Amino acid sequence: MAETPPKGVAPYGGPAGGWGALHAVANAVRKEMGTSANTRALLEMNQPSGFDCPGCAWPDPKHTSSFEFCENGAKAVTWEATWKRVTPDFFAAHTVSELWTWSDYRLEDAGRLTEPLRYDAATDRFVPVGWDEALSAIATRLKALDHPDQAEFYTSGRASNEAAFLYQLVARAFGTNNFPDCSNMCHEPTSVGLPQSIGVGKGTVTLEDFDHADAVFCIGHNPGTNHPRMLTTLREVSLRGRPIVVLNPLRERGLERFAAPQSPETMLTLSSTPLASAYHQVKVGGDVAVLKGIMKALIQADADAVAAGGAALLDHAFIAEHTIGFEGLVADLATISWDDIEARSGLPQHAIEEMARTYWTAERVIICYGMGITQHRHGTENVRQIANLLMLRGNIGKPGAGICPLRGHSNVQGDRTVGITEIPAEAFLARLDKAFGISAPRKHGHNAVHALTAMAEGTARTFIGLGGNFALAMPDPEVAFKAFRGLDLNVQIITKLNRTALLTAQHSYILPCLGRTERDFQNGVLQAVTVEDSMSMVHASRGGLKPASEDLRSEVAIIAGLGRALLPDSAIDWEGMTADYDRIRDKIEEVFPDFYDFNARIRTPGGFRLRVDASDRKWDTPDGKAHFLVSSGIGEDDGRDDDTFICTTLRSHDQYNTTIYGLNDRYRGITGRRDVVFVNAEDLAALGLKEGSKVDLVTPTNRVLAGVTAVAYPIARGAVGAYYPEANVLVGVDEYDHLSGTPAYKSIPVKVRRHADAAA
Repeated sequence: MAETPPKGVAPYGGPAGGWGALHAVANAVRKEMGTSANTRALLEMNQPSGFDCPGCAWPDPKHTSSFEFCENGAKAVTWEATWKRVTPDFFAAHTVSELWTWSDYRLEDAGRLTEPLRYDAATDRFVPVGWDEALSAIATRLKALDHPDQAEFYTSGRASNEAAFLYQLVARAFGTNNFPDCSNMCHEPTSVGLPQSIGVGKGTVTLEDFDHADAVFCIGHNPGTNHPRMLTTLREVSLRGRPIVVLNPLRERGLERFAAPQSPETMLTLSSTPLASAYHQVKVGGDVAVLKGIMKALIQADADAVAAGGAALLDHAFIAEHTIGFEGLVADLATISWDDIEARSGLPQHAIEEMARTYWTAERVIICYGMGITQHRHGTENVRQIANLLMLRGNIGKPGAGICPLRGHSNVQGDRTVGITEIPAEAFLARLDKAFGISAPRKHGHNAVHALTAMAEGTARTFIGLGGNFALAMPDPEVAFKAFRGLDLNVQIITKLNRTALLTAQHSYILPCLGRTERDFQNGVLQAVTVEDSMSMVHASRGGLKPASEDLRSEVAIIAGLGRALLPDSAIDWEGMTADYDRIRDKIEEVFPDFYDFNARIRTPGGFRLRVDASDRKWDTPDGKAHFLVSSGIGEDDGRDDDTFICTTLRSHDQYNTTIYGLNDRYRGITGRRDVVFVNAEDLAALGLKEGSKVDLVTPTNRVLAGVTAVAYPIARGAVGAYYPEANVLVGVDEYDHLSGTPAYKSIPVKVRRHADAAA
């Protein structure tokens, strides 16, 4: 007799998308919007005259349709455009101590914040405060610091280019380069590794390149949940008969098959399109091994073909003209045995050789990757090896080919482009100084890990967050929470209540801002902001909904207000830039020449693409060449033994980063819960456990995720998966890629132990 599965666990048989997605959108609309006129916002999302989706950074097609959004994009909009409000009456009814006991889902589900607040320790409540009073008090606390470097200025990728540019201006005019940023937690290995390889820390492809690709490799990402609009693009590749090769430790429905909600025929016939032509479940952390295996097989096949009098498989002309370091790469690959590659990757040699064959028989190849590549101790090395593989056949800088990092938040790439970086270039700082008559600091500042460390050690005294939920997103909540509570000042510029806002310092403020869906009028004129997607396209975004409260201010207005209060003697025209965002864009153009004719170009439907030299085979490296970069061995030692698993953190289908829209993970068959760990069925049996067993995950440093329910799932042997941010308790602040600073959320050595309180 078959065993009864644990509560809330049942296989999902449908495809990604399809009726399941439409039902989920309808439920989200009913729950958050009801019969509100705000539902029209869904038809304005990702349209030339509308607003940019506040979710992922997948680009818009040149010819948008009337239905250009996905399930998770719709959830992001309904979450922001909800009818629910968090007013002063809410805080009068709930102390901070009580709110701390609420789940993260419940905190954000309470609704939109409506007016500025300060924490009153005597009553343990947030109480209303006027905007001028709040900004003046914050400025006073900042000016009381011993040094500007005692302040941390955090930025989330939800901020617009205009807001991010003003934010870095305020901090640098104040005197610090401390810019911990959400990029530090996700794609910093891209920003560090790719400039060393190809001269730019961005992808080289456009959306149109997928129309010409002969093969697409998808490595370490889950488009069904994290960037669902990509599924439409992959469907088109599949329908053209081109192979889609997947390397991922888990079987993910969004990489297997997809039913396009925009296709009436698909929806009426309940059909779907197969996506992956080959699906390889690499071990967690085995990416360097498999990438080196593909390159090893390719180089051997090239030598064999040439020796037999056939055509070369490598693009030797490209290698000779555009690159250096090829000989070193070949020598390194010759030292690696197939036995080691198989052991580290978890894949047999013949499977890796088959991937290599698919790669060399395709004239144009795109490789897409996500945080399954970057969030490792060796994330930067992973990125470098992807670039190496592409360069071997000249698959960078030609139509239909290139490297495609899949960014998270819709403007995480744009924030970096307009100056949110702790390691600014001298040329940028010189132009900034000239444009505003300031003397920006030259000392490098803090990334996210360094900021948290400084806060924990007491050398940083102030944290200002432009969006996000920093304390919950970072490793080791115990350290992060204690660090925030020891601060002098915690300021959160947010739309909804979250965990970080409840970490009250000696002085704490919540400054509620407009959402991207809402109208932003300044001096009676509707303003537009801009964002940059993951393929370097910059376009305008204009909200169309009535703001959730008359007391909300735009991010630009809040930041400029802080600038006025903090730097009263500055010649910077804060009022003028707030009144007309075109003036901010004029200054961005002055500081960043690639934004030439900025205001004119964003008024063109679809916007414009920023210069990406590598797309034209121009390499912005010191010697003007692309570099093959060798990494020793086949990935860092992951600490694995026969009794150790590697845990990778996952996002559910009902969340975006730390925002939890609901408690379901539809494609993985989870309903109404998040307290689970995904384990290979054979591994469960070998451990003497079964699906439904309560287990603890224990790291070598005795960090514990306790009492989670084991769920049998098609995941690579030796790996387990648990939800982020709950599993952040397993990651130490010092466990990160030391080349980029990105925490190792996806390579956590753990023992799986029966939970002490569970029945034997």
